[in-house]
Amino acid sequence: MKLKLDRIISIATLVASLVAILLVLRKPAPVAPRQTPAAIAEHAQSFDQKMAEFEQATQQSPPSGPETTSPQPTAPSPKAEVHINSDEISAALAQTLGDAGGAALTPDSSIGSAAPAIKDQQVSFDGDLVHGQFLTEIAGKDVWISVSGHIGDKDGYATFDPTEFKVGDLSVPVSLVNPALQKKLAEARDRMKLPDNVGGVKVENGELVMQSK
Repeated sequence: MKLKLDRIISIATLVASLVAILLVLRKPAPVAPRQTPAAIAEHAQSFDQKMAEFEQATQQSPPSGPETTSPQPTAPSPKAEVHINSDEISAALAQTLGDAGGAALTPDSSIGSAAPAIKDQQVSFDGDLVHGQFLTEIAGKDVWISVSGHIGDKDGYATFDPTEFKVGDLSVPVSLVNPALQKKLAEARDRMKLPDNVGGVKVENGELVMQSK
């Protein structure tokens, strides 16, 4: 009886391992539709234009009028803001990750010798959440990594707090991943620094919002 029970447990463990492997290698549902090369070029241009307008707005000082003895305090000027949608972010990423020609990243493209190499990417915004999917190579196999979370800022640096993490189609508890993720972000602190003209960053109403200082 004990032998049969051990055999059943072994078979169940094997089946569970196979299912886990299949889920890891399975491509998850995309978080955003793939853009055509023409759409990438258009959205990347829109991204560049918005960022240029934002930089110009942050450099403009409030107009100074004639001195007055009015006792009423002067209302502070509203801070400059830029709103960027997920199509514009994805297009900017596609070009930044080694896509100088403006075509979409494919599973055969690579961003260089950095490990892990990102072969494909998708980004979308939903309410105050950002969803990202990245195709990389693990143990010689192409695997999709999906992560969702909140973008914020602290002491002049961008922050990211994950709410969901998946390898392939297999969900992984955030509590297991977050310590290692935060350690990696800390090691890449220089790359998390916000530009000097940016005072805050967040995802709101399905858009990335950056505000001047």
